[in-house]
Amino acid sequence: MTSIASAPIVPACPTGLSIEQVQVLVRHGERSPIWARFQNTGLSPYWPYCSAAQRFTQVVMATQDGSRWESMTWKRCLETSGPDGRSIPAKSAGGETSSICMPGELTDRGRETSLAFGKSLRQLYVNQLSLLPKHLLDAEILYIRTTEVPRVIESVQQVLHGLYPLGTNRTSAPWNIAIRSRADETLLPNIKSCARLAELTRAFSQGAAEKWNGSDDMRYLSEKLGKWMPGNKAVAVDSRPSLSAVMDTINATLAHGPDTRLPDEFYDERVRRVIDRIVVDQMFHGYSVSRELRILGAGQLVGDMVLKMVDRVEWNRRYDLLRDPTLQSRAPPRLSLLGCHDRTIGIVLASLGCLDSNEKWPPFTSHISFELFRKQRTPSPSMKEGEQPWLWRDATTSLTPITNQGNTGEPRGIGQRPVKKLMTEELYELNEYFVRVRYNDRVITIPGCRAEGKHFNGDASLCSLSAFKSIVDKFTPRSWKRACNSNLGTSSTTMSNEPAGY
Repeated sequence: MTSIASAPIVPACPTGLSIEQVQVLVRHGERSPIWARFQNTGLSPYWPYCSAAQRFTQVVMATQDGSRWESMTWKRCLETSGPDGRSIPAKSAGGETSSICMPGELTDRGRETSLAFGKSLRQLYVNQLSLLPKHLLDAEILYIRTTEVPRVIESVQQVLHGLYPLGTNRTSAPWNIAIRSRADETLLPNIKSCARLAELTRAFSQGAAEKWNGSDDMRYLSEKLGKWMPGNKAVAVDSRPSLSAVMDTINATLAHGPDTRLPDEFYDERVRRVIDRIVVDQMFHGYSVSRELRILGAGQLVGDMVLKMVDRVEWNRRYDLLRDPTLQSRAPPRLSLLGCHDRTIGIVLASLGCLDSNEKWPPFTSHISFELFRKQRTPSPSMKEGEQPWLWRDATTSLTPITNQGNTGEPRGIGQRPVKKLMTEELYELNEYFVRVRYNDRVITIPGCRAEGKHFNGDASLCSLSAFKSIVDKFTPRSWKRACNSNLGTSSTTMSNEPAGY
């Protein structure tokens, strides 16, 4: 259940275009199950696949005034209670007591695949396309962000080590990894901070239960797996454990060794196919049909990615010809690496109208790459005499103009305004740029980009930035917090007139 491309896309850069920027959403690598389930099958709750537990390093304060810090190495020894209540080492099925994983922890296999993904990024964007330098001298060309979950942080660290291994990172500063509080998180559908999002999520999940629980497919699952369910109860979307939880344990066991396997019934081809179809429908279908759900669950994240693309456009227009080293060092990041989860991958695909009806659940280390290309052309004339430049505020925020703000004082850059409110010359500028979306190195086409005039040179997968922005504008929230407290108590799970990707 891991997705790593075996070879880069050919051609990696379409003829007539040059690559300007890439933003990558990447799911964490393989992990142990979130909860210990199906111990009645003989599956051990203790998995011996976390060698990092023997090699931890922690920073500690060495002086009371905080003037000196040191590092301390330590190893984790996982314990449990024995039959007589005494503490005993936790043991795997094979009797191992070292390297035992905590629930939901990134395993050695997860580190391996995350490292391999980082190496594939280096091969493509350093060696092949030269978007990034072979030796990193300025870390500001990268923007790195993850959720607060340790397995995601550790996966991104492994990706970074593959992208810039030892000896190629010449910066003296540590990696700058951005993390948000749970209240501000956008790399996951933020159900806990958004009442309306939680309400809609429950409604679509209930709709899936009503659709699937009485189906022939679900009866087949119960025939195969019911004897292993607590109390021999039937499998259902909302059973305990839920169907998605059953899937989680199957996928985690498939990714690891023979000592942590379930009975053969769990790996039956039809069982796995049916579970994927039902859980994908339960978790992601709503984003394909409900604009409100897209706004609340995915709009902030994808909208921010569009802002970064437009930042690059505006930067190029204003500063490319200046070649001032000081200004160039403060340019928008060339690569954004965003560590996330399986649900993130699924809702982004669904929100762009790119989730196929037979799509499988996003495997470990799944990734979506948003590549920004620019038409190759002769340099445009420099700025007119007396024209005032815009100032880049920060590599993690959008461009903020110091002129042309009107009476409100609000920014009026291209990124902050919907496409329908842009001037002709601004639209022309966006139409010089194109966005390609790749899911696990499979090029995908957004439905709204197929129309003539909305893509590059007959290739609908190369969506013009204006068309891409127009699609995303429709589910980018103007006030997420206000939207989270709107429409409470109303139903909108059947809005099939709001298809995604247009």
